[in-house]
Amino acid sequence: MAFEIRRLSAVLLMAATSAALVSCASTEAPATVNAGANRAAVYPDITAIVSAETQQMSDQEAADYSARLSALASRRKSGTISDVEYRRQLAELQALRDNHGKATLSEIEGAK
Repeated sequence: MAFEIRRLSAVLLMAATSAALVSCASTEAPATVNAGANRAAVYPDITAIVSAETQQMSDQEAADYSARLSALASRRKSGTISDVEYRRQLAELQALRDNHGKATLSEIEGAK
């Protein structure tokens, strides 16, 4: 009796294995959500030069803004600039800081 049960389980195991292999051997490629995303036959070009969407701030521009802010702080410390003028120039630089990202993003989105 035990021999027959082992033999029956071996037959069932072989039948289940063959059914599983047949179901995996589908020749039809699965449909993707985006048909353009299925690039199974195309290798990506990893040597392509990637450039930024817009021109980035140069080191010279960053140094200019830093020097401008440092000069503003030193003039305030030495007393050669009024508090009102200091706050006006500081607000101008802070507005540039706060709005630069938004302005660049709208420029990028408008160009597409």
